[in-house]
Amino acid sequence: MEMVISEHIQITPDVCGGKPRIAGHRIKVQDIVIWSEEMGMSPDEILYHYPSITLADVYAALAYYHDHREEIRSQIRADEAFVQEMQAQTPSLLQERLKRRNA
Repeated sequence: MEMVISEHIQITPDVCGGKPRIAGHRIKVQDIVIWSEEMGMSPDEILYHYPSITLADVYAALAYYHDHREEIRSQIRADEAFVQEMQAQTPSLLQERLKRRNA
């Protein structure tokens, strides 16, 4: 039996933090999942925005996600927590200016 997903998904320690990604690209499986599930984009819409990947790549990423759901969900949660931590530590210069302007 041929492993089709392995033709489309790569995990390389030094690329994208070792997270599963579309082969030959820096588009992570979790990106495809977010665009599909959280933003409601169809596979065709994803291709419209990222024409360098194929429909097979998108479906392979979704299949990989369904086979590794908890791993990918954990990565998404960790990235969201990191963003929130960085936002808390680094105040927005624009928001600071708007506060001063409105005060």
